[in-house]
Amino acid sequence: MKYTQFYSQWHQFACFSTAQVAAIYPDFNRGNYLQWQKAGYIVSLRRGWYAFTDYLGQPDYASYFATKIYTPAYISLHSALAFYDIIPEAVIDITCVTTLKTARFSNPFAYYSYQTIRPDLFWGYEPKTMLDGKTYLMATPEKAILDLLYLYPYRTPQDMIDLRLDEHFMQSDFNKDTILSFAQRANKPALLDRINTLLKAYSL
Repeated sequence: MKYTQFYSQWHQFACFSTAQVAAIYPDFNRGNYLQWQKAGYIVSLRRGWYAFTDYLGQPDYASYFATKIYTPAYISLHSALAFYDIIPEAVIDITCVTTLKTARFSNPFAYYSYQTIRPDLFWGYEPKTMLDGKTYLMATPEKAILDLLYLYPYRTPQDMIDLRLDEHFMQSDFNKDTILSFAQRANKPALLDRINTLLKAYSL
């Protein structure tokens, strides 16, 4: 298959897996992937996944690929908190949660970090729509905080203050009832204790 034909058929998806291609074209020459990489047409996102290089630098595509190349997953933790301007730090990795094993990938678009959560905690996310209509999955602010407290050992009031969550958000936009219902749904007493510590630390 010539690259021009492949490009016209697959470019709209931005990324693709070798399994997807093989399902449609069982006789596809896998040597094309290496050849097209050398020519600068495509880049590897992770083993078995590629993207077209003309998407480099386009808004939101690094996030879009995060929930495509390792599924099921949604963006959460520090990346989601930075997306909502809840934390002041710039986040280098795109941080996600998944029901699969912990993983990390690096490619020309971004560094990706995936943390494992229980399948019964895989909720609390919503689609974010890009300019061209594509979507990717992002935790809501309250679920991003819940995921953070579930996965990291923040326990004391000082730990919560050290998170440096935006005071305006915490006092005006943060939904206390939502995160408490999330913690109860998680059915993990230690997590509920951490949430209550967070609420007290921020005088909520």
